[in-house]
Amino acid sequence: MTIRIGLIGVGFMGMTHFEAARQLNGGRITALATRSEKKRGGDWSDIQGNFGPRGSSEVDLTGVAAHADYRRILDDPEIDLVDICLPTDQHEAVTLEALAAGKHVLVEKPLRIELYPAERRLAAANKADRLLMVAHVLPFFPTFLWAREAIESGRYGKLRSAFFRRVITPPDWSNDMQDFRKLGGWGIDLHIHDNHYIGLVCGVPQGVFSRGLLAENLVNHVATNYVYDDAEKTVTAISGGIAAHGLKFAHSFEIMLERATIQFDAGTYGSDWVENRPLTLITDDGAIETPDPGGRTEWCGAFTDELQEAVDAVSSGTEPATINAQLACDALRLCVAEGQSIAAGRVVPVGT
Repeated sequence: MTIRIGLIGVGFMGMTHFEAARQLNGGRITALATRSEKKRGGDWSDIQGNFGPRGSSEVDLTGVAAHADYRRILDDPEIDLVDICLPTDQHEAVTLEALAAGKHVLVEKPLRIELYPAERRLAAANKADRLLMVAHVLPFFPTFLWAREAIESGRYGKLRSAFFRRVITPPDWSNDMQDFRKLGGWGIDLHIHDNHYIGLVCGVPQGVFSRGLLAENLVNHVATNYVYDDAEKTVTAISGGIAAHGLKFAHSFEIMLERATIQFDAGTYGSDWVENRPLTLITDDGAIETPDPGGRTEWCGAFTDELQEAVDAVSSGTEPATINAQLACDALRLCVAEGQSIAAGRVVPVGT
């Protein structure tokens, strides 16, 4: 059985999903929707992002129906899965329409910038008996996947401490990205990657204590201590959009297990991608290794694995482990609590 995918939105992320889908097993994009006549004709040369190549002027759309109105995809009985890659502020309405049309949905992160509408979409998915999945891609990048598997396997003992960092300079490559309010601030658009990964590998905490910078009541920069029932488990993160212009993007982690420490640190300095510390495993016997995390080598390889999990979930009718909507909603709940903690200057419970 081949899962037929309808792609809605052909910006940078839509292009990324389209290219990633070429390598899928058991799934393919059979329709797309964009208001741009130029893009419907296969000229995507205006598309650019903060990684990967520019769009091509000669995209092969053979076998792909190109629509101006996304509702043509929702009305198509042959579409099994709708992949929504629209700007953040358009996620909710189209997701609800797709679920009401009886489609399984994969929607780009974040699920929403406000918590209540995000929870409303979970309820809509349950009512429709359809899968709602959120495209949090970080756990599929080879370095982060390797670290996750090291934690979950228990081969180095239980998790004792973890630190995560994700920073950018305010981007100038996309009009959508420049509108701070539409994104929910960097505390949601950027930092939600960390909160999703933390919820996945460390568990969702009971509360957060955050300090940081607010702009128009949105988080611009944040440093968080995650509060767990296990007082000996320390998890922290720093994230935001205040880096100097020469540091376009950087992320890192340090994970301490009972018998090993795992480190990684890399970023874009000027125009160069630099690994300050490649994936490194340091064990109690004194050994220091730089393991090859493996994984796909294509620029969009992690997105292929993300889409593959969605396709497999639709094929099997089972909730995916990584991109399920509840974990995405928990990540958003953490982001909201962090903003409240900064404003209040105290620990804020995360709630359920």
